[in-house]
Amino acid sequence: MKYSVLLAALLAVSMTACSKEEAPAPAAEVAGEAAVTAGEAAIDASQAAEEAAPAAADAAAAADAATAAGDAAAAAGDAAAAAGDAAGAAATDAAPAAPAAQ
Repeated sequence: MKYSVLLAALLAVSMTACSKEEAPAPAAEVAGEAAVTAGEAAIDASQAAEEAAPAAADAAAAADAATAAGDAAAAAGDAAAAAGDAAGAAATDAAPAAPAAQ
């Protein structure tokens, strides 16, 4: 009987010790960790933006050059059209002056 009481007490103590759950982390600690993570992500994003800035400037310069080339091509097309119109007008003016070949 004495051993059964001792065994029951030992069993009760061990079950009590094993049944304890880990206490949840305080909200302030969790919020602090989240703030640190967010800060690190912001630093990484800032560094990536700084690294991408020269490439963006180069792309903008290339776009400006392409626009200028397009404008030059349009001007050349207008000049060619004007030359064609002038040639057509000159041919029209010269046609009545030429004798009719029969």
